[in-house]
This record gives sequence, structure tokens and C-alpha cells, in this order.
Amino acid sequence: MTRRIYKLVPIAAPGDPNWERAGGSGIVLVRADSSGDARLVASEAEPDFLEIDRKPAHGASTRFASAFRDEKLYGVEECETSGHSPDGPREVVEGMIQNPLQD
Repeated sequence: MTRRIYKLVPIAAPGDPNWERAGGSGIVLVRADSSGDARLVASEAEPDFLEIDRKPAHGASTRFASAFRDEKLYGVEECETSGHSPDGPREVVEGMIQNPLQD
């Protein structure tokens, strides 16, 4: 299936207090179906509380708190000159997803 390559770019100032709750990973390129899907693909690449030995527990996901889902922290733009093929699975194709749960 042919998708598109999207660039997620931090747009909030480095001192914005929202970075404290969500963390940031810099610029990330993803293969996705739409700009909204690009946010989901990037957020799904982050570890969730359910995947590590940290609270909250008992089925409480933290995916909703991803910086990639916050329009005030990250902007999304289609990237036509990335060098990555639009053919393939929905995934992060470039950039490092940092663990926002690290101390």
C-alpha cells in the first residue's frame, strides 16, 4: 500500500512547560496514511506505561499524553523529498523516539 512520508517537527519553545509532561524527540519522519495518522504512528512508537514496570498500572495507558498528539508541541507536514519510499508499513522511518518516561 502506498502511503505518504510526514515530518513531525517540534514547534513549541524549548522552555514550554508542556515538554515536561510529554517529552520531546526532535524531528521524526513517519510513513502514514494521513497527517493525523502520522501523529498516531509516532505516539505508538513511544513506550507506554503498560509496556514497562512503572505506574500507572492496571490497564491505564499513557498513549494519549504523547507530545506527538499535541498540536501545540508538534507540527506535521508532508515531506516529499525525504528519500524514503512511501510504500511499506506505517512506521517511524527516521529519527529517534525518546522515552518520555525516563527519569
